[in-house]
Amino acid sequence: MSRIGKKPVVIPSGVKIQKSGLDCKVTGPKGELSARIHPDITLELKDNEVLVKRPSDQKEHRALHGLWRALLASMVKGVTEGYQKKLELVGVGYRAELKGSKLQLLVGYSHPILFAPPKGIKIEVPVQTAVTVSGIDKQLVGQVAAKIRSFRLPEPYKGKGIKYEGEYIRRKAGKAAAAAGTK
Repeated sequence: MSRIGKKPVVIPSGVKIQKSGLDCKVTGPKGELSARIHPDITLELKDNEVLVKRPSDQKEHRALHGLWRALLASMVKGVTEGYQKKLELVGVGYRAELKGSKLQLLVGYSHPILFAPPKGIKIEVPVQTAVTVSGIDKQLVGQVAAKIRSFRLPEPYKGKGIKYEGEYIRRKAGKAAAAAGTK
């Protein structure tokens, strides 16, 4: 039995889970998320818990069991607490600002980069060198943060670029350090 899959998903107060056929809808104080569940996986709604069940011990069913339990737990957490990712801009002159609902990034190119967030995503710029991406869909928040980071990936020599908060950038020695070691 899957260790993750056999744990029940606790439904906090204020959250409703509706299942109709293969569609599952989770509604909470922050919004509503829905997903189309795999036909082999079944959900059992009890009191304030949801149990995810699988039909057999086949490898595919074991994988889907843990996956759908984790996805359901992420949906419940998203509609109650929400998700957020923080990004840092490192480099001389690198900065971000909001222009209406769009994010404008100045990250060393000859032109500013304008990024329009998708529906359901909120972008904040608390200081010029930090960007916060938040929303209720865990996958979408991560995807948008990765897209913003891709505009200027951190480079290994000086560490300049857009990085996640707390991300460690492994540094490389430059030419001068390599040449000094050969004398």
